[in-house]
Amino acid sequence: MTADVLRLTVLGDPDRVAELAGEPDPNASNGFPPEVRSLTPTAEERAAGQARYEVTIDGWVLEVRVEQAARAALLERARRGAAATRAHVREVVRARIPGRVVRLWVEPGQVVAAGERLLAVEAMKMENEVRAPRAGTVVSIAVAVGQPVELGSELVTLD
Repeated sequence: MTADVLRLTVLGDPDRVAELAGEPDPNASNGFPPEVRSLTPTAEERAAGQARYEVTIDGWVLEVRVEQAARAALLERARRGAAATRAHVREVVRARIPGRVVRLWVEPGQVVAAGERLLAVEAMKMENEVRAPRAGTVVSIAVAVGQPVELGSELVTLD
């Protein structure tokens, strides 16, 4: 990967990522040539070496973030490494709303995947599922079915 490769991310749609080598051809559009307008990057984007643009191609308006592909790949590897390290840290799952525990789907010692249902809290006659923020093993459950919980109450501990 050369230094002049750029990674474009369509903001609001993280699955739309393109890498461009060299300078884009302004006449490559089938209709009108693309219009590019520079947007003011946030402090976070400046610190990450990113720039933002509004690009109009054939009437479609896209807001894109541009960064060096090599730097983006390095940051992705660092994020993956941090996530792998974080998986070995004990994590306490807390209540995001006050309510009453109405269902438990796990028990201590059970291995859970990221996003798996742990329990349900009923608030204002609606059942809200609490899911695992990451994969791990359930160390303890601090609540029981029927027990009221307050905002921030400890629910489940994952290892």
